[in-house]
Amino acid sequence: MVGAVQYGALAACIVLFVPMVMAGWHLSRNKMLFFSGALFITLAVGVHLTPYFPAISNFVSSVKSSSIVVSENRDSCISLLHNIVYDVKKPSLEDLENMRDDVDGSWAWARSDPVAACGFQKLGRSDSSDLLNGSWVVVAGDSQARLVVVSLLSLVLRSEEMDSVKVDLFKRHSDYQIVVDEIGMKLDFVWAPYMTNLTDLMMEFKQSKNFPDVLVMGAGLWHMLHVTNSSDYSVSLRLLRNSVVSMLPVSPEFGTDGPVTGSVSIRSPHMFWLGMPVLINSMLISEEKREKMKDAMRNAYDTELYGSKLLRRSGGPLLLLDIQLLSQKCGQQCTVDGMHYVGLVYEAAVHIMLNALLIESHQKL
Repeated sequence: MVGAVQYGALAACIVLFVPMVMAGWHLSRNKMLFFSGALFITLAVGVHLTPYFPAISNFVSSVKSSSIVVSENRDSCISLLHNIVYDVKKPSLEDLENMRDDVDGSWAWARSDPVAACGFQKLGRSDSSDLLNGSWVVVAGDSQARLVVVSLLSLVLRSEEMDSVKVDLFKRHSDYQIVVDEIGMKLDFVWAPYMTNLTDLMMEFKQSKNFPDVLVMGAGLWHMLHVTNSSDYSVSLRLLRNSVVSMLPVSPEFGTDGPVTGSVSIRSPHMFWLGMPVLINSMLISEEKREKMKDAMRNAYDTELYGSKLLRRSGGPLLLLDIQLLSQKCGQQCTVDGMHYVGLVYEAAVHIMLNALLIESHQKL
């Protein structure tokens, strides 16, 4: 369709401007009218006969298919973002309690050919700042979301600035806000441990008609512990999904792979769902957690999430930051309480998010 419009515009320009140029050569009006009519007829016949000439048709098809290939490559790279590997040693209890992000270890993307072809990269402070320059970022959720905020801010702030940030950010059950003046980035952390908190936040965005550029959110651990009902969680997920779609500047219809062709979106925020981590039951610090947060219950909550159509993979609006997969790959040596993991896990999640932003904004990696 785009190709037809472009060819039509080109033909119209030729028909309009060529005679005007010839008029500058002082041709008579009759000659100009004759030439214009002949030119128009020639172009019209050429457009209709194009399908019968393989060389021309192949060229037109190649132009169209090239844009499709680019789109497919982006989708393929998005699906490979979580292909990472770790090299870590188990942290001490002091490391985790102090939220240290310099625990002995590292992570990297796998060295397979498909992953290498995508050109994923860890962004340094300068590149991260350029990408997030002037952005409003909102991260909403529980303690997992706080750890994501720590990793994100560690990329754009200096180490001495991070010391004071951690003191304020980890005040129990509280919101946090910071403006990084150097790059004009505003970041809001919203304490939202339940799905209803997230739904209320979406309604606030809709009512104010003020939407963040990047939205990261996730909840489930508190619901699992204090409500312990996957069916109720399912209802909450669907309500949240509806509120997310309704808050978009123009709500698109979603297909199995995201917005359907022809849907319109005006400055829609980049939205991510922060998944729950692997829960190592034997390491959970209370009897209540060990009793209520068993593998069977954790799997039931995952089933409801994947069936809610909240995630992009099931036709929803949010791209999953798969903390379950990232924490599983890091393993038991990456946690001392069975729930909160070392900074490497959340650092990997942040870099996955940033690379997804680069891909979806059509910027070169």
